[in-house]
Amino acid sequence: MEADISEPEDRGESIALMEPVVIGERSPRRGALEDLAFELAQKSAGFKRALPPSLVASLAALVRSMNCYYSNLIEGHDTHPIDIERALNSDYSADASKRDLQIEARAHIEVERWIDGHGLEGKATEAEAIAAIHRRFCEQLPERLLIIENPATKARIRMAPGVFRQRDVVVGNHVAISPGAVPRFLARYAEVYRGLGRSGTVIAAAAAHHRLLWIHPFLDGNGRVARLMSHAMLMQSLDTGAVWSVARGLARQVGEYKGHLAACDLARRNDLDGRGTLSEEALVAFSRFFLQTCIDEVAFMEGLMQPEALRARVLLWAEEQVRLDVLAQKSVRLVEVLLYRGEIPRGEVAGIVDTGERQARRFVASLSALGVLRSESAREPLTLAIPAALAGRWMPGLFPERAAGWTAASSREPAVSA
Repeated sequence: MEADISEPEDRGESIALMEPVVIGERSPRRGALEDLAFELAQKSAGFKRALPPSLVASLAALVRSMNCYYSNLIEGHDTHPIDIERALNSDYSADASKRDLQIEARAHIEVERWIDGHGLEGKATEAEAIAAIHRRFCEQLPERLLIIENPATKARIRMAPGVFRQRDVVVGNHVAISPGAVPRFLARYAEVYRGLGRSGTVIAAAAAHHRLLWIHPFLDGNGRVARLMSHAMLMQSLDTGAVWSVARGLARQVGEYKGHLAACDLARRNDLDGRGTLSEEALVAFSRFFLQTCIDEVAFMEGLMQPEALRARVLLWAEEQVRLDVLAQKSVRLVEVLLYRGEIPRGEVAGIVDTGERQARRFVASLSALGVLRSESAREPLTLAIPAALAGRWMPGLFPERAAGWTAASSREPAVSA
């Protein structure tokens, strides 16, 4: 195991190397991005407003599992949604490799839950927030997943959670800035993105995503940190309620996503390609792709949550459970009322199912055992939960079918230099 470098070298690179950091208001290419950002804001607000308030928390919990699943796919780790849900219940596989991936998935979800609970307090692009995302994720990982191997020398280095890299890295064709320069570039990064306002932040979300990867502050985990940071930026600027996310769309177009990231590393082509060191044209193309992907994801989630279609799918599942003798027929009535009303005070359950209190508690227990009821406490109202195990039935398309031959490779993993 190689020791880390105690004093990382700063070769004095100019922070102008990562310009443009935003698409300026005078750029002729900005207008199309403003239109997309406005459309996204309208659609996101409309979707959240149309959801029953009692379903927002349940849907956000499912979206966290979805984000974890797709972010893992981009990193080349295929962890089944049911295994993710089992990890949340501390039910781990006996297989060491699968168990490690379950722990990784649980770590991702816990970090995202912290973000969704406003853990970053509107400071998603600050250096300390970026370090906190990395630290909170990595400190929960098994030791095996913290070891980075130099592909050239085969030497192994242990990554320190939340600590900016102290070595040079090469990512594809991109030679990242010297390790000692990372704090300077992150200071410029935070200075630019903290004062953009809501609409400006939405427009700049893709640029912030790429420029963080370009800086490459950590030995490993940069892609995941960038996606979590982007989730936080969009949640805060659009007040999404965490009921949709861009991660699914990026994973489903992983080749195009990686292609845009590589193109954004390229130098300015000519005098028509902006005034920065890097290509403005490529950054605009990625921004269009990113914002359109967000719009598509909102539309997809909106389609899944159409009340009548969702009600039909859930009730069809409930009736099947009755035929399989898993649920009593009166439990279906409880599910149906939850779909209409969103929540039920516990004292009303017996009246709804037309039975005594003891039998009513049994119906609640049977639905809770299947993961379809949730409550903040034993006295709080019951609300409908959406377990990952039933996502394929209730919300088809949320997780993909296993396609033969389909694999997802890591978007931008480094080759660590000595």
